[in-house]
Amino acid sequence: MTIKMISFTFFASISSSRCAHRIESVEMAMDIEQVVRISKALADPARLRIYQAIAAKKEVFCGELVERQRLTPGTVSHHLKILADAQLIECRREGQFVYNRATPETMKRYTEALTKLGPWR
Repeated sequence: MTIKMISFTFFASISSSRCAHRIESVEMAMDIEQVVRISKALADPARLRIYQAIAAKKEVFCGELVERQRLTPGTVSHHLKILADAQLIECRREGQFVYNRATPETMKRYTEALTKLGPWR
């Protein structure tokens, strides 16, 4: 299991008053490598369609993606691996079946990171 810190707040004690004051809250930005990984994952039209199909539902069974996208199981599996490596989806196995769900928190951080790249920030 990997735990990633998204944000943190640190406190400083002032000995004379014996109270803690909030100094700063720092939002951990998505690193540029992750932005690139997600951008590449979504650049492929078939992969983008697969992501959209997964994001539209709570969970999607791999067989449904094969049927709906009219791709071979191997091709769908390859696309799912890339989406999972980019942390856009999570996969869970139940017996012999694999279910996929989108990770909206990753997409939210990605769009925030893209917004910060432009002159409109």
